[in-house]
Amino acid sequence: MNDSLPIDVLTSPPVLPKRRVDAHKGDCGRVLLIGGSRGMSGAIALAGRAALRGGAGLVTLAVPDRIVEVVASLHPAYMTLPLACDTDGAIDGEPGERLIEALKRADAVAVGPGLGRTSGTAKLLRRLAVDFPGPLVIDADALFPGNLADLLERRVGERPILTPHAGEFSRLMPEVTADRGHAERCAVRFAAERRCVVVLKGAGTFVSDGVTAYRNPTGNPGMATGGTGDVLTGLIVALTAQGMTPLDASMLGTWLHGRAGDLAAADGHPLSLIATDLIERLPAAFRDRERLADGD
Repeated sequence: MNDSLPIDVLTSPPVLPKRRVDAHKGDCGRVLLIGGSRGMSGAIALAGRAALRGGAGLVTLAVPDRIVEVVASLHPAYMTLPLACDTDGAIDGEPGERLIEALKRADAVAVGPGLGRTSGTAKLLRRLAVDFPGPLVIDADALFPGNLADLLERRVGERPILTPHAGEFSRLMPEVTADRGHAERCAVRFAAERRCVVVLKGAGTFVSDGVTAYRNPTGNPGMATGGTGDVLTGLIVALTAQGMTPLDASMLGTWLHGRAGDLAAADGHPLSLIATDLIERLPAAFRDRERLADGD
């Protein structure tokens, strides 16, 4: 443990409360995932599949109309919402009433996987800051500093969850160094000052809301492959949609994500691991967390 951290670091994540025996899909969380662009339809599809495996009752992927058929073909259990797109095949900054209505129905929203960095991204994030006060996960291209600053300033409601890797975080806080301990201290400060939850991805993914922190013990180097971050985004947003707080969902989500990666690596070889392997092992990861909690 890094003793110089200004706050206590938790060692165990919470568990997802048990579902009622008479629950129906509308009770189990309505997730809206916003992202995708021409050439990056896989990212939003991975996040959608992970949200389903994370227990969300209903999952909708809001994507550019140019790629909606491709995204819909990648899994039959989520729904798709076509949005107006620009000439580059990315979501337009003013996607219209369809998105406004979808935000009203959603219990939790994630934005970023495959989104792309276009002039419309900042407009889209400003709309989310004002029109959606519920749980919000921000990942990938939505973390670009010019897009994010305005959202954090305007944001009301739940603390947003930011899921940067080290490179993305260094753009948000240019003073951060390559030293992991320094990066963690910066994450605590950023979370406190910007009123958010930071999920600093990497070996020993670090989570903080500026008051509490958690360093994740699960995961392995085989998870350093494209798409695993999209899986984490989908998983965390599903947990928030089921009623977990942003901090609790981030802690449990990182544990489950890493545990699924460990199970996948044990079944084959870490170097052959791909993002869909994690999604397939999430049911076993949930069982493992419940067994550990029962033994506490």
